[in-house]
Parts: sequence; structure tokens; C-alpha cells
Amino acid sequence: MSAAAPVWSIGFAGLGQMGRHIAANLMRPDTRLTVSARRPELREAFRARGAAVAERNADLAGCDVVFLCLPDGATLREVLLGAGGLAAGLRRGATVVDLGTSDHGTTMEVAAALEQLGIGFLDAPVSGLEARAEAGTLTVMCGGPAPLFERMLPLLQRIGSTILHMGPQGSGQLTKLVNQLLYDINMAALAEIMPMAASLGLNPAQLAAVVNSGTGRSHASEYFLPRILAGRFTESYPLQAAYKDLVAGAELGARLCLPMPVLGAATATYQTALRQGLGTQDKGAMIQVFENLLGVRFRAAPEGEIAA
Repeated sequence: MSAAAPVWSIGFAGLGQMGRHIAANLMRPDTRLTVSARRPELREAFRARGAAVAERNADLAGCDVVFLCLPDGATLREVLLGAGGLAAGLRRGATVVDLGTSDHGTTMEVAAALEQLGIGFLDAPVSGLEARAEAGTLTVMCGGPAPLFERMLPLLQRIGSTILHMGPQGSGQLTKLVNQLLYDINMAALAEIMPMAASLGLNPAQLAAVVNSGTGRSHASEYFLPRILAGRFTESYPLQAAYKDLVAGAELGARLCLPMPVLGAATATYQTALRQGLGTQDKGAMIQVFENLLGVRFRAAPEGEIAA
């Protein structure tokens, strides 16, 4: 019996830490996947899985649906609308799904440009660590026309376990921004308060146990406090990359005249950490700003071990 013809022709660009797992989860017997990859090891890995490989993003233009998992809005704009960009080659009726984190203004600009070309656009940023990307259990927040969301839902269900249509175009990115800003504020608060407690003589490991079993608990505390206690600051997204969310929040607040004083205070902590050269480390490294200020260390385990 001959194999069924592919139902989906999918292109994928952005095979980074998250993207390579998402692309792998999109593969099915009814799918013809083409990935754009510059790194030889990624090209070979996906070729071995049965995917087609393109060396340029523009070569994905023949696909019916193109997923992009790019680092920021500027890269999204360049890949789609720049010289030799992907949008110029896409057929009318094709769909672009943006899984990356882009600022709201750029998202709306790209959506309008693609609409003029007759190309559908769904902003669908994801939330979740690399392990969830690999497991296909990400949270996906979508903005775009409801019929387009329904058409893309079978593909989105391959990569996420919580998939929400948040409203018109831009709503997905706004939802992701709200989530990220709350996370960023929470992390800045931990960075400030925990060294203060250590300077007053409280035991760091015991305090972390109280926070993570009490009302101060959060995803940020549960993930980062054990790693801070062990002095491990390179296991998550780097500060210099995460800072774009704070910039996006500040720009939105300035444009719409929205006062956000707590966000402003948290942003100052991020800026101080970046100025102190901590940008390549993760958000937990912000605690070093206040540790250095107060002359303490919030640690409880030998270097390299995560405290229980």
C-alpha cells in the first residue's frame, strides 16, 4: 500500500534551543517538513529524521505554513520583510506562525504587511522551558482571526498542551508580555529581598524552604532559589536576551501613558545587573547585585550542587 500524500507542507526557521524541539514535534507521516538551518549538525540531524533542508529562509517560500521561532521582533521583520525576505515569495493563502517573542508594534506591522500580500499571520508565542518544548507541552498564546486559529490548531496541538486563542492579531504577544513581566518582577524581588534576609542572619537554605512552601512561592522561586543556593547561574535564558521584554513593557507604557512603577523598579535591577557584566548569566544572577552591595552570599550548598 502506498503512503498517503502529505496533508501539510510546513517550513520552519529558527532551530535554536526551543525551536529545534518544536520543529521535531511538528513532524508526522502526513507532514512534509522543510527546515532552514545554517549549522551543519542541525541540517544533518533533521535530514536523518526525514525532513528536507534549506540553507536559506527564503527557500521556505513554497510551503503552505511557515513557523518562525526567532529571537526578537527586529529579526522577525528582517526575515519576512527585509531584502530577499520570505514574504515576497510566499503564495497568497499561505500562513506564517510566529512562535518567538516580538514586541507588539512590530507584530502589528508584520501582520499588516502580510495581510496586504494575502498571507495569513498568527502571533503564537510560547511559554515553557526547553524540557517542555521537547515534550510538546508548551503553553501557546495566539493572536489572529478565529478561523485561522482553528485551521492551525491541529499543528499547534503537536507542540503544546495549553493552547489559547487570546483575540485579534497582537493579542498573543501581549499575553506573553504580561506573563514575562510578572515573572521578571518576581525575579527582581527575589534578588533584592533574599540577600537582605541573609545580611540579617537568616539561614539561606531554610529561608528558601519557607518561601517555596509558603505564600511567597512562585515559579521563579521554585526554579531559581535552589540554583542560587548552589551558585549555578547558567542554566536558563540569559539576562541580556530576557531584557527585551522589559524594553517592550517600557515602550508600551510610554506609548499608551500607562504608569507601571513596580516594573520600572524591577527594570532598574536588570539594568544594574547588565552594567555589572552579568548579561550572559541567567536571571538568578541578579541576586549578585545585592549580594555585592550588602557583602553577603545567599548560598547553602557546595558549588555545582542543587540543594534539595
